[in-house]
Amino acid sequence: MKQTAVIIGGGIGGLFTGAFLAKNGYSVTVLEKNSIIGGGLQCFHRKGKSFETGMHIMGGFGEGGTLHRICSYLGILHRLDIQHIPDSCMDEVYYRDTDERYRLGGGREGFTKSLCSYFPQESDNIRRYIDAIYRLSHEVPLFRLLPEPDSSTVHSDEFFMPVDEFIASYVTDRRLRDLLAYLSPLYGGHKGETPAYIHALINVLYINGSSRFIGGSQQLADALAEVITDGGGRVISGREVTAINVEKQMVTGVVTADGHTYTADRYISSVHPLEMLRIVTPGTFLKAFRNRMAEIPNSYSAFSLYIDLRPGCLPYIDHTCYEINSHDIWNQHTTDPSDWPAGFMYMTPPEPGQGEYASRMLVHCIMNFNDVRRWQDTTPGHRTPEYEAWKQEKTERVLDRLERIFPGFRSMTNSVYASSPLTIRDYYHTPEGSIFGFRKNCNNLMLTQIPVYTRVKNLLLTGQSINLHGICGVPLTAINTAEAILGKNRIINQINEIL
Repeated sequence: MKQTAVIIGGGIGGLFTGAFLAKNGYSVTVLEKNSIIGGGLQCFHRKGKSFETGMHIMGGFGEGGTLHRICSYLGILHRLDIQHIPDSCMDEVYYRDTDERYRLGGGREGFTKSLCSYFPQESDNIRRYIDAIYRLSHEVPLFRLLPEPDSSTVHSDEFFMPVDEFIASYVTDRRLRDLLAYLSPLYGGHKGETPAYIHALINVLYINGSSRFIGGSQQLADALAEVITDGGGRVISGREVTAINVEKQMVTGVVTADGHTYTADRYISSVHPLEMLRIVTPGTFLKAFRNRMAEIPNSYSAFSLYIDLRPGCLPYIDHTCYEINSHDIWNQHTTDPSDWPAGFMYMTPPEPGQGEYASRMLVHCIMNFNDVRRWQDTTPGHRTPEYEAWKQEKTERVLDRLERIFPGFRSMTNSVYASSPLTIRDYYHTPEGSIFGFRKNCNNLMLTQIPVYTRVKNLLLTGQSINLHGICGVPLTAINTAEAILGKNRIINQINEIL
């Protein structure tokens, strides 16, 4: 008989973990509380248009990239409609305070050359910095889909250095230091805390090639679900797990809100660790562990706009744009509400047969949960009029900024939809709407490093709080989780043998 697994949460982590297990003979049941699977991959539809909720840009899908190889191994790459961003301009960064605009090239050499063209006096330092982030990325075998060594990896001193100090150790120009950290809002970066290796992995991933989904990221979630169902499993949406029953340090079953009980040989939690602790049998985990989980700070949240554009009004932009108020990237999450937003990312997602003009725009702004804390006891569909007025005021602020970039922007829009930290909290069950899970802190790594194993023998963890977040980090964590069941390096060796 097939071995069985129940996965709590149908987000990126749960679906990838389930697909890896299904590929290796497990019968997998994925239980997702929302009506749509995918977590950060899920899309919503308004007036015939699809809007991505989280996964706007990806790295690793280029030929030979980590995600390219993983999806090839799972047999789903051919199902994904992907547009690769031209190396001529991977990202565009604009600073309002100094009216400086930087168009950054893609690929290691293109990225290096573009930076050197703007900061010729720092050319040697730039090359040393680029060499350093690639060197750090090589200290993580899993990032390159290489087998984990039998002995513990010994990392360089730079590996756990605070990222801002790491950048400053190579670069003297303060403007360039800030520019090199422009992606920090995409990994929950904190000055003096975020380890340099996270910065290195994320930047190398995108420098090597950025991509977008044509027609929305839901296609990846659906493809992963098909791997699971083709293996004899199930992916069930609208089934919120409300209890994980444990006896003698073994899960005996999970119960959903509608009263169903699901049993299996193995159980995997792909929800936030604090959410898992909330629904597990009381007393399962020691008080010290529960306290430790409660003490770990969560990453910040976000406010996003999803804009339906009128036909033939706004030219399609084939790269991602970042507008930043000042050369102070590390403080975007602490901005006084009166000065919000301190910066934002915007992009126009591609459609099938993309033409000259864009049909949609996504805008993403970092936001602290404190801005919505007064409404924390409300639920979707039952917010107060004061909250709705607040959300509209924030929406108008962002639209005002877009008007400066694209004069007459409001006349180019059909509809504008917005989400806040409360939206993220309630749909993803993450504390205070955290978008990147637990914060990593190089000053207290023992606190923030969460293993995939638990003291419950048949319960494992996966997801962005466990290792790395994002479109690459979460699938790599899923490999760790699946290999904790299948055997060390089982999937990695299969990927390398097959490909």
